[in-house]
Amino acid sequence: MGKLLSVAARQINRFNVENRAQKVISQDKPKPAPMYSSNLKDLQRVLDEHPELLNEQRKKNELLERNLKQVYVTSTDPVDMSQKDVSKPLPANRVAAEEFEFGHMEPTAVTKGHCTLRQAIDFIAKYNSDPILWTVDKIVEEYRMKESVVRDILDHFKTFELHLPSNNRELKYLKSPTNETRQIKN
Repeated sequence: MGKLLSVAARQINRFNVENRAQKVISQDKPKPAPMYSSNLKDLQRVLDEHPELLNEQRKKNELLERNLKQVYVTSTDPVDMSQKDVSKPLPANRVAAEEFEFGHMEPTAVTKGHCTLRQAIDFIAKYNSDPILWTVDKIVEEYRMKESVVRDILDHFKTFELHLPSNNRELKYLKSPTNETRQIKN
């Protein structure tokens, strides 16, 4: 029912639209929008206090007209891009720029107390591989970071681990770095 009404309303709105548009366009002067009563009061007050403003507005300003007659606008056509500039050589290397390994450009210098994504992955991997050798204190010394920040990074971020079972169909037990044992069935 809703579609039927919208189709009917659209046809009514579009009926004789060209003639109605031509009728509005051919009018000499468009009707101004109605003013609020407060605006009408303000306008009437200004006209009562300064009646010469209405005459000044209707009178042509000769100085302004002379200045406008002295203004000339010149324009040029845009340069046709189909005509190639022979003096500019084409680039010799047309290979696309290399993408960054982690999706963004790594900074060349890292301020004290910060680390790059590469450095973070590096010390997380070192800590996961040998937590006795790579203690939190050693990571703090090497990367010049706060101990609390390093502990938070090691607690909340882990590197991906890939466990591929062999082709036989027996149960396998995998140990994760958190020493949880999980049973996997092929």
